[in-house]
Amino acid sequence: MKVLVTGAKGFVGKNLCAQLKNIKDGKARCYGDLTIEAVYEYDIDSTAEELDTYCRDCDFVFNLAGVNRPKEQSEFMEGNFGFASTLLDTLKKHGNTCPVMLSSSIQATLAGRFGTSEYGKSKKAGEELFFAYGQETGAKVLVYRFPNLYGKWCRPNYNSAVATFCHNIAHDLPIQVNDPNVELELLYIDDLVEEMIDALQGKEHHCEFDGVNAVMQADGRYCAAPVTHHVKLGAIVDLLYQFADLPKTLMIPEIPADSFAKRLFSTYLSYLPQEKAIFDLNMNVDDRGSFTELVHTLNCGQVSINISKPGITKGQHWHHTKWEQFVVVSGHGLIQLRKEGTDEILNYEVSGDKIQSVIMLPGYTHNIINLSETENLVTVMYCNEIFDKNRPDTYFDKV
Repeated sequence: MKVLVTGAKGFVGKNLCAQLKNIKDGKARCYGDLTIEAVYEYDIDSTAEELDTYCRDCDFVFNLAGVNRPKEQSEFMEGNFGFASTLLDTLKKHGNTCPVMLSSSIQATLAGRFGTSEYGKSKKAGEELFFAYGQETGAKVLVYRFPNLYGKWCRPNYNSAVATFCHNIAHDLPIQVNDPNVELELLYIDDLVEEMIDALQGKEHHCEFDGVNAVMQADGRYCAAPVTHHVKLGAIVDLLYQFADLPKTLMIPEIPADSFAKRLFSTYLSYLPQEKAIFDLNMNVDDRGSFTELVHTLNCGQVSINISKPGITKGQHWHHTKWEQFVVVSGHGLIQLRKEGTDEILNYEVSGDKIQSVIMLPGYTHNIINLSETENLVTVMYCNEIFDKNRPDTYFDKV
């Protein structure tokens, strides 16, 4: 399959082309028998001759080209409707009736505050042009009305509040939120790209519109990505400032597997300047070695790294409820546990040559001994709760 992407250098285009190339090169193996022979990237600096060749040879068209922030209002119609006409005329010239996808906008509903939007009017005109083209040629036409988009590579201070917030907060710049209670419908770029690839395989999702709201419907005239999130501006900003505090607090906010927070965290990280992609950790150093907390979580404890010098024994304490996992990743050591009130000792000889996890059982005093005379013992330690100096649940007792 040969795929033409117009607007290939834009936010959606860059992300879509990157994944299409992954499929083409055999790097993405999660799409069944989908094969891509070529990805034709067309943008404003491409030539008319290239567009002609691409329209002659392609098997699917993603039309993402368009104008968002022109100098003159008239450029909306020229950039959105005008190019759409050129694209479809070129396909007709070659008798190519392959499926065509159009990226439109919820502003094309011309509902509510979008009623007088020149951008919306140009997008609506483009939609009707595509639908008419489908009726005339029999080509499959897929029209998507995108809500607010966000994700990596989105241009800040342009047409995405999320991109602007992420960029400015990551760079310690001010942001402006006029009304934190304003709610946005947000579509994450990876969710959109997955829908685009579904469309490429004939598995697109259809909908109709109730005002600006997409209502999923199998026989709907329009198409839509099935996963979006409705989030208030204030909540977005609160999360972003929590992310920005990570180097100081080590605290990772709750980011459930399919949540908006998870998507936003990845988006925020993509805007970090070079100097913020690395930060110092607080190493607690003494003559035995060091202990450094790496990550805190709200509900699932913390992860630390422990370094023991040759011949050193650490630990020698127990907990009522707290439990830990020790994973030696370098060196040679012995982990011992003894149930309080007994003389029975559990011995676990461990090494970085064979990665194993040893659980520090509640009610068992435990230690970790570096058996090497020359090498440090490096241990990753997980604890199910963050250390609370006021209630440490830690009691000294030698094994």
